[in-house]
Amino acid sequence: MTRILTITLLSAALCAALLSAGPRAWAESLGNLAQYPPQGVDLTITTAADGMPLIEPLDILLMSGRYYRLTIHCPDVQGDLSGWRIEMPALLNNAHLRLVTVGDIEIHLQGKSFNAIECDEAGSAHVSFVPIKPGDFQFYVGNVPLAVGRPIGESGVQTKGKFAFGQFSVQ
Repeated sequence: MTRILTITLLSAALCAALLSAGPRAWAESLGNLAQYPPQGVDLTITTAADGMPLIEPLDILLMSGRYYRLTIHCPDVQGDLSGWRIEMPALLNNAHLRLVTVGDIEIHLQGKSFNAIECDEAGSAHVSFVPIKPGDFQFYVGNVPLAVGRPIGESGVQTKGKFAFGQFSVQ
């Protein structure tokens, strides 16, 4: 009986505290996940003379709770085996994903995720998202797996190939 009375009193105290703080006390968030338009961020991946990926910029600063459209440019890809695979699982696991666009095709994710974007030909892809959790999140750019004798779609660093890392910093 004492335990039930204690739980009831604690619940009543919590409700009273929330009500006295006003209606917004428990409704605050870091951002509006539907706020339009998104802020544009460009990431360009080109191929150096030695075949290594060149990432520009290497470090991208984002603010938690803001809506972004990351445009990944791959201007000099010559074909499937010379393309680049971009993986950013640490950021994707700490963001609300809304949309991926390739050409005129839109994939509405609404919080779902994906593993990678592969640039198999010259062009651009867009990823619209809201970073939720602050922190530093490394991303990877490397050969497509098939180019180094690995299965199509295999995730992770292709250590037999050429690769580089960049970083998203979310404040």
